[in-house]
Amino acid sequence: MTADDWKGSLRIFFESIDVLERCKVETRVNFVQFCEFIVEPAFEALAEEMKEYKIKCKLWTQKGKSIGIEFDFPGSGVDRFHYIISLPKNSLQMRLRLQIRGRKLPKAPLEESEEAFMEKVPPDRVMKIGKEELLNDIVERFRDYTYAALTSAK
Repeated sequence: MTADDWKGSLRIFFESIDVLERCKVETRVNFVQFCEFIVEPAFEALAEEMKEYKIKCKLWTQKGKSIGIEFDFPGSGVDRFHYIISLPKNSLQMRLRLQIRGRKLPKAPLEESEEAFMEKVPPDRVMKIGKEELLNDIVERFRDYTYAALTSAK
């Protein structure tokens, strides 16, 4: 080891930091595009369809952080089910999180769970998820949650 090895180590360290920062920025940009071109159109289509069942939907976004849709109980202004996709802070890849919130009855407290978003989809394929694939996931989770709520012992 020479006296100047520490300079090389320091240079490599700072180059690595730059690479990490570029990856984080690229991931945030990808998430914003994913929300804009895939998630928002899917949420809008679903909200329009839910009108047929007298269920109001609210769409919201925290740009670069999360996006969600919530369904009300039919004919009420009380939220029943939330489907929220988020990008964890300092993410280097599109390893998104899914948060499900819901209440079994209009006056019940919200229950919450969090897991990997579309777990079987690797981070490098998230940007290729189709609108229909996302809609199927939302409908499946809403259906499962609603069935469980309707058949629980309360």
